[in-house]
Amino acid sequence: MNFSQDANKIFDQVVCDYHKTDDIYAQISNPYAPQTIESVLYLKNWIDSVQWHLEDVIRNPEIDPVEALKIKRWIDKSNQERTDLVEMIDSYFLEKYQNVCVKQDAVINTESPAWAIDRLSILALKIYHMRQEVERKDVAADHISACQKKLDVLLEQREDLSSAIDQLISDIENGNRYMKVYKQMKMYNDPNLNPVLYAKK
Repeated sequence: MNFSQDANKIFDQVVCDYHKTDDIYAQISNPYAPQTIESVLYLKNWIDSVQWHLEDVIRNPEIDPVEALKIKRWIDKSNQERTDLVEMIDSYFLEKYQNVCVKQDAVINTESPAWAIDRLSILALKIYHMRQEVERKDVAADHISACQKKLDVLLEQREDLSSAIDQLISDIENGNRYMKVYKQMKMYNDPNLNPVLYAKK
């Protein structure tokens, strides 16, 4: 089985697990052994699933301002956790292929495997929620038709992205491409780099 097939299976599993309660406060129950790539992928999509719904909550025009600030802080923390997990996934690939003999004419990719996998995780959520719209019974036929077209595109996008990820991993494994990972170095969460925060010191 290709890496993307494993990842898509885990992402779909997480989305279904999350929606058993559909509760942003629900506790994760990761079924995979700690420190495995499967466990990391499960956690990655769980965080994405919670954040997807936090983004819905904060857009409620009647939300209490105090609650909105709490959710915004939560989203900021979630974004940092997502970035950390993406870098962890890239570390997995760097370690796995550290002994590959890179060919002289090897080229670098525009993004690392993990950032492409990050998009695959979000696609699982888009597909789930667009399918929900297609299955709604309280909307007009034109809404369902429009959403079905969008769902078809999302499914095609997942197929194309999965294929591209597997090709990238294969190219890295065979020395045709090489990985070069740049840490994201987010500044807004760092009290030493965010001028609003360090001005308070």
